[in-house]
Amino acid sequence: MRIGVPTEIKKQESRVGLTPESVSELTRAGHEVNVQSGAGLGSGFPNEAYTLVGAKILPDADIVFAASELIVKVKEPQPEETARLTPAHTLFTYLHLAPDPVQAAGLMKSGCLAIAYETVTDDDGGLPLLRPMSQVAGRMSMQVAAWALMRTTRGRGILLGGVPGVAPSKVIIIGGGVSGTHAAEIAVGMRADVTIFDRDNNRLAELDEQFRGSVKTMYSTAHSLAEAVKEADLVIGAVLIPGASAPKLVSRAQLSTMKPGAVLVDIAIDQGGCFETSHATTHEDPIYDVDGILHYCV
Repeated sequence: MRIGVPTEIKKQESRVGLTPESVSELTRAGHEVNVQSGAGLGSGFPNEAYTLVGAKILPDADIVFAASELIVKVKEPQPEETARLTPAHTLFTYLHLAPDPVQAAGLMKSGCLAIAYETVTDDDGGLPLLRPMSQVAGRMSMQVAAWALMRTTRGRGILLGGVPGVAPSKVIIIGGGVSGTHAAEIAVGMRADVTIFDRDNNRLAELDEQFRGSVKTMYSTAHSLAEAVKEADLVIGAVLIPGASAPKLVSRAQLSTMKPGAVLVDIAIDQGGCFETSHATTHEDPIYDVDGILHYCV
């Protein structure tokens, strides 16, 4: 098979679809791998690292797409990339189509076969290609939340873990899946007061056992969540419905009930976000304020 690895062009995306180690496995199996010049630089892989394992370095994306059957990327194709796709192509990347009808229409028009990493399942029904990204997102959510809560970012000016004589921050995590669990691990490590909401009682029992009482668990209803949000310093949205838009679980009206300077971190933003007031941001300008509540939706 002829496999193409173009340079990622989405803003601030520095990852690459295949590492030299992965290319080595593919070329050893007899496949041809075409890498756009400089595609790996953002991840620390120069062109030479690819040529040493048998890849061809091609000068631009047009040539990579034309020379390849399988296109391997990281992020969803941008419009100029979608325009290069044909019925002869298979695209393998994260797509997150639910909040992006323009991309979906473009892919359908291209006639390509598009396979989304986030919907690939294993024999047990799990999502093995989404799991590592969810782990990263969950752990990062607490890092950025600790920063967002600082007064210098217009947050409440409090520490997640408090100090002796001062109570820790109240952290609400909506969703007890992979990202929510990893967020909770970091929050507990930072000595926050953590409550996880989920609608699966079996999962709540697993979390109770896993954390051995260091987190609280709550069955998620509209009422229970609304009451918890009132007291929260930080709310992490970590809800996933595979392949579908995330449900809106915190409304605009509820923001007025929250503490001024409280922080919402929306891990579900790739699927449209789980707060009514969420919209995607970038690392250049990651935080915005709605009714005195800070939103981090990168």
